Amino acid sequence: MRFVIIVAAGLAAAACDRAGQAASAAGGRGGRGGRGAAVATRTTPVQRMSVQRQVELSGTLLSPDQAKISSEVAGIIREVRVQLGTEVKTGDVLVRLEPSELQFALDRAESALRQVEAQLGIDRAQDKQPPADDQVASVRQAMANRDDARAAFERAQNLNSRGLLTRADRDTAETRLKVTEANYQAALDTVHSLKASLQDRRASYELAQKKLADAVIKAPVAGSISERLVQPGEFIRENTPVATIVQMSPLKLKTAIQERNASVIRPGQTVEFDVEAFIDRKFKGKIAYVSPSVDQATRTFAVEAMVDNPERLLKPGFFAKGVVLTSVDEQVLAVPEDAVSTLAGVSTVYVIENGKARQQQIALGARQNKLIEVTSGLKGEEMLATENLNQLATGVSVTTGARK
Repeated sequence: MRFVIIVAAGLAAAACDRAGQAASAAGGRGGRGGRGAAVATRTTPVQRMSVQRQVELSGTLLSPDQAKISSEVAGIIREVRVQLGTEVKTGDVLVRLEPSELQFALDRAESALRQVEAQLGIDRAQDKQPPADDQVASVRQAMANRDDARAAFERAQNLNSRGLLTRADRDTAETRLKVTEANYQAALDTVHSLKASLQDRRASYELAQKKLADAVIKAPVAGSISERLVQPGEFIRENTPVATIVQMSPLKLKTAIQERNASVIRPGQTVEFDVEAFIDRKFKGKIAYVSPSVDQATRTFAVEAMVDNPERLLKPGFFAKGVVLTSVDEQVLAVPEDAVSTLAGVSTVYVIENGKARQQQIALGARQNKLIEVTSGLKGEEMLATENLNQLATGVSVTTGARK
């Protein structure tokens, strides 16, 4: 027990000796009480700067339009004029089919149409509309026969009433009139049927023309070939896909932004991002669409930006990471980086007042060109120390010089 007491006394004496040495050293540097030599430092006023506010994003580049092109007719492929990655414009030929059978079908449809047109007396070079019923030759002939029979019956009836013609001859004239009237009605029915048939034959002819034209498969949109699905010599059926076209410019950047930023995101804002393939280059786009609802599972809302891609450097499927430039705040408080001390997540500056230092806790915001935004803790009129911060404490005397 006596040995323990002796050791404890020795430790206490050593501690007191170290404390005395520390106090002496502090007094030599000026100390926390301001005694001794003052600490030399340089000062700078609180500054002002403009801050570009931004919201981080990450997403995927997509093609806004992607078309899988299919053949509308069956046939044997004669030629494929595109390869993977080929740039095409609207109307460029992608695939040609063998047109022989389609040409035969067109010729047959045209022959059937000409027959009906001839029966109706239609001159295709002058007028494609069918004539009036009484202008068709068969109807005019039936009409003439009917009028002649009607006149003959009227004469026979007149002669019979005067006793100059027998009853049998009168009945014969009446029967002939009825037959011609029936023939006239039949001629009208035939013309009506031909006119209905004309529409059908014209539709068949136009369909055959379309199928022949469809033997040449063209690009309906501009873009790049992402899939070539057929080869020359292959027989394909109707609705068989032959190629896929993706639009390369503009591309769509699809992302999701956290709901806390919903109040600052709107269409028209600029997006800046980079991709792994071109990490040293910044690309830009503009927000086009903002979802009106928030996903309850992720607490984010969908945003789509359109990105011009004239050089075709960006590709659908690229992962993009960047920011949305939301607004610019002018004249915000800012201090130089070397005026700030940060320890355990707490940032402070030393305010110089009347030749003494005062430690002031601050809250930091955006960083820009070696300046840091101060969101709270300063009024904007203070002078701050920028050198020998590790020797300063509240109440320490300082000697100051203007900052170079």
